Amino acid sequence: MSLSRRHFLGSTAATLAVLSTPAFAAGRTFFGIATGGTGGTYYPLGGMLAQLISNTAELPDTKLSATAETGNASVANAQLLGRGEIESAFAAADILDAAYNGKNQFEDGALANLRAIGALYPETVQLVVRADSGIASFEDLKGKSISSGSPGSGQWQLLGDLLEAHGMTREDVSEDYSSFSQSVDKIKDGNLDASLITAGLPTSSVTDLANGHDIAIVPLTGPAIAKLQETQPYYANSVIPAGSYKGVDADVETLAVRAIWATHEEVSDEIVYAVTKALYENTETLGNVHPMGKQISVEKALESVSIPVHPGAEKYYAEKGISK
Repeated sequence: MSLSRRHFLGSTAATLAVLSTPAFAAGRTFFGIATGGTGGTYYPLGGMLAQLISNTAELPDTKLSATAETGNASVANAQLLGRGEIESAFAAADILDAAYNGKNQFEDGALANLRAIGALYPETVQLVVRADSGIASFEDLKGKSISSGSPGSGQWQLLGDLLEAHGMTREDVSEDYSSFSQSVDKIKDGNLDASLITAGLPTSSVTDLANGHDIAIVPLTGPAIAKLQETQPYYANSVIPAGSYKGVDADVETLAVRAIWATHEEVSDEIVYAVTKALYENTETLGNVHPMGKQISVEKALESVSIPVHPGAEKYYAEKGISK
């Protein structure tokens, strides 16, 4: 299948670079990567990955031109793939599992065409507040305002799960639906008490907040979290290391879920093989762009992957002697 169509979700620097050159000339095949908002980790890594693919991926008789496009993160990205409106996307492992199996936010219909390319890095759950907020535990959010992202998003679902695990409901908090960057701006201005952010460490929007304000990251641990993990097994125990952000001087116990690079079954085996190879043979370069890039490795490429792996990616893993 020749993927000569384009679907514009927004423009990153990589997209603009492609548009400013003869990228749409004959003999080129286009490959989109839906990432996330500018304040998260998907965005910078997606931009560099698009450049790597455009510079190194090899296809017979055609040039592969990749574009990284801003998106609305995991749930929206899975839906784009389900409709075949983008060639690939970043999404959290638990969201892809729900989408493929028609659970939670996808009860209206399973997205059976989803296929995995490979696992990326662990995304860390960060419950961020100002140090003077008076919020030291999840239960302290009662009566407070918290941003959870767009309704139906992975963040929104996570907040609901955390509330239920702690014996609370959405009525116990004042819920805000801002993006990572928007929620941080509201915390700066004193218009929001907390933001629930799941992204690779360090997250640029949190770094920005910490550089200008004293912050705290609320621990997510204990019996309530163990209860959550019984129903959401993709959430593993994790630690935000001391020094990850200015003012965070001690390790913080929390949760994490691995990010997955996904595609759909209509993308050709040849293209998926080429982009899989471009990713896992250039992880050092990705690590120079963002610390989370250092945690991407072919040895962990199938970790937390529960949906079918695309045959093009399977071919590459077979060459490397890697199987689920």
